[in-house]
Amino acid sequence: MLCHWLSLICIGAAALCAQDTKPDRAALRADLEPALNFEALPSGDTPGGWSGGPPGTIFAETKIVHGGRGAARIERTAASANEFSSITKSIPIDFSGSTIELRGYLRTEDVSGFAGLWMREDGDTPTLAFDNMGNRQLKGTTDWASYSIKLPLVAEASKLFIGVLVLGTGKAWADDLELLVDGKPVWDLPQGKPPETTVIGRDHQFDKGSGIVVPQLSSAQIENLTTLGKVWGFLKYHHPKVTSGEHHWDYDLFRVVPSILAASDRTAANAIFVHWIDDLGPITPCNPCAKLDAGKDLNVTPDLGWISDKSALGPELSQRLRAIYENRAPNQQFFVSMAPKIGNPVFKHELEYSDVKLPDFGFQLLALYRFWNIVEYWSPNRDIIGEYWNRVLTDFIPRVSLAKDDDSYKRELMALITRLHDGHANLWNALDARPPVGKCQIPVNLRFVENAPVITGFTVASDPPADLKVGDVITELDGVPAHQLIESWLPYYAGSNDAARMRDIGYFFTRGDCGDAAVGIRRQNTDLKVTVKRSAPSHVDRAKHDLPGPTFRLLSKDVAYLKLSTVKADDCPHYVEQAAGTKGLIIDIRNYPSEFVVFALGQLLVSVDTPFALFTEGDLSNPGAFHWGDRESLSPQKPHYSGKIIVLVDESSLSQAEYTAMAFRSALGAIVVGSTTSGADGNVSPFTLPGGLHTMISGLGVFYPDKKPTQRIGIKADVDAKPTIAGIRAGRDEVLEQAIRQIVGEKVPLEEIEKLAKHEGP
Repeated sequence: MLCHWLSLICIGAAALCAQDTKPDRAALRADLEPALNFEALPSGDTPGGWSGGPPGTIFAETKIVHGGRGAARIERTAASANEFSSITKSIPIDFSGSTIELRGYLRTEDVSGFAGLWMREDGDTPTLAFDNMGNRQLKGTTDWASYSIKLPLVAEASKLFIGVLVLGTGKAWADDLELLVDGKPVWDLPQGKPPETTVIGRDHQFDKGSGIVVPQLSSAQIENLTTLGKVWGFLKYHHPKVTSGEHHWDYDLFRVVPSILAASDRTAANAIFVHWIDDLGPITPCNPCAKLDAGKDLNVTPDLGWISDKSALGPELSQRLRAIYENRAPNQQFFVSMAPKIGNPVFKHELEYSDVKLPDFGFQLLALYRFWNIVEYWSPNRDIIGEYWNRVLTDFIPRVSLAKDDDSYKRELMALITRLHDGHANLWNALDARPPVGKCQIPVNLRFVENAPVITGFTVASDPPADLKVGDVITELDGVPAHQLIESWLPYYAGSNDAARMRDIGYFFTRGDCGDAAVGIRRQNTDLKVTVKRSAPSHVDRAKHDLPGPTFRLLSKDVAYLKLSTVKADDCPHYVEQAAGTKGLIIDIRNYPSEFVVFALGQLLVSVDTPFALFTEGDLSNPGAFHWGDRESLSPQKPHYSGKIIVLVDESSLSQAEYTAMAFRSALGAIVVGSTTSGADGNVSPFTLPGGLHTMISGLGVFYPDKKPTQRIGIKADVDAKPTIAGIRAGRDEVLEQAIRQIVGEKVPLEEIEKLAKHEGP
């Protein structure tokens, strides 16, 4: 299970340091070795041989080094631009191998988010493989230590980006990096990988824009464009001339759109579709042909009844589409593959067109068609979207294609993505365009409690706003009632359920222009109006509600506590040994696990083989079909914890956190305490949209062993427990208190429970 943002801090470095030439090995070593050791002469403040940014955050270092005379330093404050800074270098992948490794030394000081090495492989499709050490949570202050990240060398990759990043605030140093392929320095490898040229690399007709200008759309045009979107997507994943990669299918769309716009009615448009399909060439009878086995392992069937609708398509178009479907080649896809050993879709050759100048009707229409059809054919949760997906396509054709500027285009795509109801889906690198907009925020943590936006803490601990207190309810901002703001923002906030959407609104609720903000608050039963300053936000990990302090502790002789936000997989046996003899172990997953511990810890909680999850996977031969896969199980290992297991969850529990909760709940007698989780489980499948926009979908269907779903529903608590406004004002953790009560019993006085939850007990 992958967290969405870890996969999508995919630094947009391509424009910074693209290298299209292929240096010989001596030249590559002469360029790369001094850069990796930071011994090259700097260019201004920037380490020699590197680029990156934002300006004022990356520096060539000569005082604090690991070896030699130089190092790199990244330094961020609350006033630094963007959420992260990185140094970046790229080289062509003109070599072969199985594994590529970036290794080096890092040192940190007061890093609030995380620091890490990062590496990314690109081809026709960006981000074929990526890692940034985000799941290792290298933060705070650490001395020099060696770190390594590895990626499989993807056959289709043609360019490698490497670097170092810091998310949030603080300082990090890097030195003595190495770049190895199968253990050998990259410059020692022979040039043995010719570039793979596809039709995408040869067809450049619309590189500068689609050239399609449409001031407005009639109802007939919208109807015909709806059919075009469905036919274009069907052909993309079924026609052998497209699934074999013989057509630049994005550009073929631009070639047919003008004719469809000019069609006088549905009949005229259908005739154009027939001619378009015939121009692709005759369909050779398949041998063998792909077949859909509607047996017991089929969970979702393709929604293709429309291709037989002769009243809408006309007999000729319907016949063409049915013939294509019946003669589709098995397992042949150009734009999608399945991740090895996992089974979620991997979207290939989906260009991001980051240089296209918007507005552009054609590219904006392409964005809608691409997203809609990826969901239609490759979302394992298509049957539980809760929307009539065909109507969504029709509704958004004018909204997306006619958006007048870059920001409105982004917001319309956000509104489209919201209709999917998938917490993994968003425009992850364009959230600044989502309302409320602005560079600054009031330095508070905000959470919706009892359906109200409540201040739960401050992001600037040393100097919090004097006029605001923990437990204050925000009733209005700059004269606008809070409920009106929420109502206007909700259409742009994607999420699998309301709990997740309100969580995200809470994160950005106070964002706006820098400077004074008028805030209405309710404190106890008193309404007040105060003026506070919005300032540049510091990075604060608001997506967790666990206890501050150590990863593991004994709250009493009977109660052990373990939080997963800082858990270490290698330490799981030690945690269990420390918990031995307690009556119960509370595993706090009101967070995102710092490491994947489903099996490392889960297998210490069960005494027999225990199934806990079931997946569904897509079918390359039958786009839109999803089949049941194998069950995931925990096998018992030593040391075994024999006490009661209590798992804590809430709206901050997302994706891997939910999968982990599923696993631990399967232990005999384990119970879940808390409230609705985010309802977005399964490995993510990222892809790009025109304008350089990054999104994704949940790529695997995740179910309980009895085939009950988790998507949108989340992990339901066995014992409901939520914070209250009164509890927040009193500094209580009422969810943890309920978990403790499940272990120690109802007879223990509330005052003792509160002390244990605050770790003030024995």
